Amino acid sequence: MEGKAGNNFQGQAELQRGSGAGIHPRRGGACEAIARDPEAAYKYTIKSNTIAVISDGSAVLGLGNIGPLAAMPVMEGKAVLFKEFGGVNAFPICLDTQDTREIIDTIVRIAPAFGGINLEDISAPRCFDIEEALKLRLDIPVFHDDQHGTAIVVLAGIINGLKVTGKKKEDCRVVVNGAGSAGVAITKLLLTYGFPHITMCDKTGILCKGADDLNWMQKKMMEVTNLEHKTGTLADAMRGADIFIGVSAPGIVSREMAAP
Repeated sequence: MEGKAGNNFQGQAELQRGSGAGIHPRRGGACEAIARDPEAAYKYTIKSNTIAVISDGSAVLGLGNIGPLAAMPVMEGKAVLFKEFGGVNAFPICLDTQDTREIIDTIVRIAPAFGGINLEDISAPRCFDIEEALKLRLDIPVFHDDQHGTAIVVLAGIINGLKVTGKKKEDCRVVVNGAGSAGVAITKLLLTYGFPHITMCDKTGILCKGADDLNWMQKKMMEVTNLEHKTGTLADAMRGADIFIGVSAPGIVSREMAAP
């Protein structure tokens, strides 16, 4: 078994004949065009349809901090998904550092080769710092799959659920258990979509303004969630709730907690 990803070049037929005719005659002209106009890179290179799938292996789903080498199969798999379902070329890149500044600077330096950056399996709260810094420094899209990909899928499911139940988003009380990258991104998207009543929880229970041990992003989220300043356990938060979103540990909700 040799992994999931590989390369396929547009000029493969010419290269197999040994002439290199597929690339050499046009290479100089393309370089000159890009030197005159950087936007021409989207026309003459793979940049227009290529992204980097980047991880430090610090928060691999279900496995935790397993490091960059062990994270490679997951990044390869994500690259295959981009190609198979979206026709987008994707390169798995696993960085041998978990230093926030080193990750940011490394991505900025390799960014010219790519049309977008997909961050993957980077632990919170560093993932928020990395994403925000890259968005300020790069002129290409930056997407953190654990945040935005998860949030999009969750919102889609909730929208369908509201259609089935006939409930209105303005009236729904939402509990999000898990205040890491996924939980924060889901909450942000639900607020943007128009859910005003959201309570976030973690392993300590209900998160509220002024609570101890909140990271900077969680403190920021307390300005727009749990506006009733509730305290207590997850069970307390779930009383009277219409929607429960679990992006934390498994098996923490009992039948009694989910009962209407």
